[in-house]
Amino acid sequence: MNTGAYLTHLLTQYEVECVFGIPGVHTIELYRALGESGIRTLTPRHEQSAGFMADGFARRSGKPGVCFIISGPGMTNIVTAMAQAWADSIPMLVVSTVNEHGRMGSGDGWLHELSDQQALVRGVCAFSHTLHTAHELPMVLARAFAVFDSSRPRPVHIEIPINVLTQDSPPIPHQPLMARVRRPAGNAIDIQAAAELINRSRAPLLLAGGGATRAHQAVMQLAELIDAPVVMTVNGRGIAPAQHPLAVGASASLDPVRKLITASDVVIAVGTELGSTDYDFNEDGGFAIPGQLIQIDIDPQQLMRTRIPDLAIVGDAQATLRALQSQLNPVDRNTSGHARATACLGDVAQHLSVRYTRYVGVLNMIHDALEPAPIIIGDSTQIIYAGNSAFSPSEPGKYFNSATGFGTLGYALPAAIGTAVATALHATDNESRQTIVAIAGDGGLQFTVGDLSTAIDAQVNLILIVHDNGGYVEIRQFMQDNAVEPIGVDLHTPDILMQATACGWNTHRLDALSDLASVISSSAQGPIPTLILIKDELFEY
Repeated sequence: MNTGAYLTHLLTQYEVECVFGIPGVHTIELYRALGESGIRTLTPRHEQSAGFMADGFARRSGKPGVCFIISGPGMTNIVTAMAQAWADSIPMLVVSTVNEHGRMGSGDGWLHELSDQQALVRGVCAFSHTLHTAHELPMVLARAFAVFDSSRPRPVHIEIPINVLTQDSPPIPHQPLMARVRRPAGNAIDIQAAAELINRSRAPLLLAGGGATRAHQAVMQLAELIDAPVVMTVNGRGIAPAQHPLAVGASASLDPVRKLITASDVVIAVGTELGSTDYDFNEDGGFAIPGQLIQIDIDPQQLMRTRIPDLAIVGDAQATLRALQSQLNPVDRNTSGHARATACLGDVAQHLSVRYTRYVGVLNMIHDALEPAPIIIGDSTQIIYAGNSAFSPSEPGKYFNSATGFGTLGYALPAAIGTAVATALHATDNESRQTIVAIAGDGGLQFTVGDLSTAIDAQVNLILIVHDNGGYVEIRQFMQDNAVEPIGVDLHTPDILMQATACGWNTHRLDALSDLASVISSSAQGPIPTLILIKDELFEY
């Protein structure tokens, strides 16, 4: 087989299940063996969407999302999605072509030529490697999966010159060596020191981020053992179920949550970078941790950013927390942690504006309308900004969006498609009814509106809720607040329902917010997706 077919063979060994990409003249050899491999393929309408779909797939499946991307414009298109995945620590394997040796970076104007394709992506991936022979491929893939398996997961880029794609591959061994690397637990001395700090604490608190999502059981066992409220970042929402008495599913950018943190003598931060979009969204400089900070993270460099911890532990969240629990003394604090969390959430409810309260109410309505609870995926849009302030689902991995970190637009629809594909591939009997709900604004939807067609190709159980407020309202308000005349924010909005109908979707224009739950419930039948349009005036601010 040639290098392109050899790549497919190796990907099956790593249990890759789906590839997202748009075939082109430079990538056809990547597709030569896909048809008989058992790997599903899905063609988005833009390479940026391919990256967003891979992102959603990875979050749902726990496996890296894989993209096959054309050289040149395909790579420039996918960089935005790679940057969002980089910011949110999402594993993504981007395999692209590049001009053949002798033409690569020549400046002679060959088709899809870039002067330096690797330089384009170097800042948004763990590493970028140019494959010069087919013999290198097993080792490069092993390096990529070592990143995905054992360190902070981020995109990896492998580019293959067109002439290398057609080379004969090396002989394939009968027993392929697919060594996988496990994540390390924290250092035993550091864990003992952390236990001593926690055992002496009177008001401990946990900060849980996206890096703790798959360790949610260990997080909650620790929280209950030491009676500590759990404040969750956006990507960590659901680690503590919404109804749990220790759950604080609200942003640390809000004053009531900041007061809770300030009053804690020991703060254990697990899998969170303490970044500004989670802890200081308005950039007012008001976030602080005056108590002792124990920070647990798989990335040693991240431990030394933002706020230097009093005790830094490099290690996998789950393995480290398990080891830590064995050295802790259960303390009866008379459920003071419950009282602290409850008081904080009560203050948050009073703190929210009327507009945000209604938006959060819509998210709760969506969450409660379906059984099992849906996965809610958001764009950078007003309902989601409110949700990031004060919405939390019943399980981890059931709410995520692009409004934190890199903060791109156009994410919700393609990420929801990727999530739905992963759900279908991994569904148990109960999960076979799992509905994916995407939420976008009328402006953000237009970034990836072509993927209304991709959703039909994918035959996914998907509901798209579009908040139609006639443009970029959040930016308009920001301009007005800063005495700038609003320019470029009031947009012509096409007939979104007609767009969706033309692509084969079911559509519904909501007449009253009180009807939303019943509309969602009746729409969650699949495999034909449904778009629900909510006009802004229905919120009656």
